[in-house]
Amino acid sequence: MDKKEPKILPFNAVIFGGDGDLSKRKIIPAFFHRWIDKQLNMPFKVACVSRKLSDQDAFHKELAKFIQQSSDETVPAKVIKDFLKQVELVNIPKITEENLGGLRDLIEANSDWQRIYYLSVPSAAFSDICSALKGSNLINDTSKVVLEKPLGHDLKSSREINDTISEAFSEKQIFRIDHYLGKETVQNLMVLRFANHLFERAWNAENIDNIQITVAESLGVEKRAGYYDHTGALLDMVQNHLLQLLCLVAMEAPSRLDPDTVRNEKLKVLESLRFFKKDTIADNIVRGQYTRGKSLGEKVNSYLEDIEQYDSETETFVAIKTYIDNWRWKGTPFYLRTGKRMKKRYSEIVINFKPVQHNIFPESKHSMSNKLIIRLQPEERIKLVQMSKIPGPGGYRFQPVALKLDIFDSFEKRMPDAYERLIIDVLRGNQTLFMRYDELEAAWKWIESINKNWKSKAKLVLYESGSWGPGNEIMEEGTQWETNALEK
Repeated sequence: MDKKEPKILPFNAVIFGGDGDLSKRKIIPAFFHRWIDKQLNMPFKVACVSRKLSDQDAFHKELAKFIQQSSDETVPAKVIKDFLKQVELVNIPKITEENLGGLRDLIEANSDWQRIYYLSVPSAAFSDICSALKGSNLINDTSKVVLEKPLGHDLKSSREINDTISEAFSEKQIFRIDHYLGKETVQNLMVLRFANHLFERAWNAENIDNIQITVAESLGVEKRAGYYDHTGALLDMVQNHLLQLLCLVAMEAPSRLDPDTVRNEKLKVLESLRFFKKDTIADNIVRGQYTRGKSLGEKVNSYLEDIEQYDSETETFVAIKTYIDNWRWKGTPFYLRTGKRMKKRYSEIVINFKPVQHNIFPESKHSMSNKLIIRLQPEERIKLVQMSKIPGPGGYRFQPVALKLDIFDSFEKRMPDAYERLIIDVLRGNQTLFMRYDELEAAWKWIESINKNWKSKAKLVLYESGSWGPGNEIMEEGTQWETNALEK
């Protein structure tokens, strides 16, 4: 991009839920790594709002451990200590206008700095926080608010939350974050598609047989049982992460890389998704729930045992076959899959190209088709699987060979975490990688076409912990889920 990135101005960052797991593991380390790389070379303060903690020294010691864990190499304690001079713990037992006095003093000590409000709390608290900030006159033209997903539990609640937030912040001040979009490989996907004639010419229904997007987790619900049982895999993962990845894979080329132009193209994809009806759910969606089994070599409980609610029918796995009804993708199935307690943790996009029109090697036991494999985690990789002859005499013997297309191994330096990129974008005011409200609304409308009917139409299937889960029922004949395709 030729356009020079805007300069980052001095800032106050206020993290509501600042003593929470996300703040300690991701947000604060993200600020640290951008600071140590000298990208944050301007004055700034980070205020971590806590309802309970008040001992700043103990809090700093805990943060230091998480910062050290996030680093590839040992960081001198003095360096971390110098960074933590910018991080202050603010105790607010309940968010009300009257209780924001201490926070107001911190912010108004540098009243000309931009103000970043990061809401790392459940979305049910968004409205109260935004109303309190507005009532306390802590929002001005330089203010921005960062919202963690999910925003509501259905279209109605999402609208209600957004309406309240919009009374305090304009749309240009709202940053709805999805950390998947900050991953380096997701950015590479944009370049791979739109800067390479070879791929863009083949990126359509004429050349692609199907596209599979998988986000597999080896862990169970862990400490999120209360939240998860009211949400499930559909709302926790599909409504945001998987749909955003689908948008980037399927979108048309934007005319330029400015935020609204890119998000306009993503919106068109969401609006083209085929809605589900009562009579189409059973054949195109699989719901699952994990039972006892082995995960990472250890025996683990069932979901019902994990949450101690033995009548729950909340899904921990969902597989969806869907279509995008437009010129580029007419008739091409998109398969979305996510689940907990699966065999391995990985996130992957697999583009399955159609086989050659005429196979001159009929003795081959392999499918004569290429695959583009885009791995998002745990490691980030892009590979193209192509057929190659095995060296040696005696006729044609060949096998699929993966050609590496990424350059990550060429860099010795640490790869920034997704949150680092997204936080820098917030500070610069770049909304390209953040959902606009009409995107969110379109995603919820599609999700509701599933959510209204699927519990009666898609029977809950039990799957053993440590397996790849169910899901092949919705595959077309001759098609299977790519299971850890990168390792094949």
